[in-house]
Amino acid sequence: MIDTAPSSRLWTMRIAFSALTLLILFLHLLPLQTATGGLIWPDFLLLFALAWSVRRPDYVPATLLAVLFLMADLLLQRPPGLWALLALIACEQMKTQSRSLRDASLATELVSAVLWIVGIGIAYRLTLAVLLVEVPQLGPTLIQIVVTAIAYPVVVTITHVLMGVRKPTPGDIDGKGVRS
Repeated sequence: MIDTAPSSRLWTMRIAFSALTLLILFLHLLPLQTATGGLIWPDFLLLFALAWSVRRPDYVPATLLAVLFLMADLLLQRPPGLWALLALIACEQMKTQSRSLRDASLATELVSAVLWIVGIGIAYRLTLAVLLVEVPQLGPTLIQIVVTAIAYPVVVTITHVLMGVRKPTPGDIDGKGVRS
């Protein structure tokens, strides 16, 4: 018999990530905050994508991330494709670093993720300014970058404890049947 457990786990986790993305977008679109000047929430979609990209790169392939980020751009009324492209680049770079980050501490992973979060925020604002598109106010943008960076360890804990997405250990078999 062919062992289909790694393949079914792979597709289950891809569907779970898609469902998580839809839940995040649904909660983001709910009219919970009707007054101006309320709380600024972290970008949970980016945080979960970065955390999953480091822990299990095979669970979040580039095409799935591109589709979900583009859908988020359209639903959140951002310039279509810009944030999606920047977030996809960050996630793919975190995937390439995942082998070296597997043995590193959480602090090293946190520094890498924070650098990408800040880089995305700066590149997004610069691109909008160069293209003469209305740039969001600097204050709330900086607050969101800081809050997003601070929330990364919380998202990593949720990902690890509640969702069971852990860094692979040497000898684990990935979704393609290859030892990591």
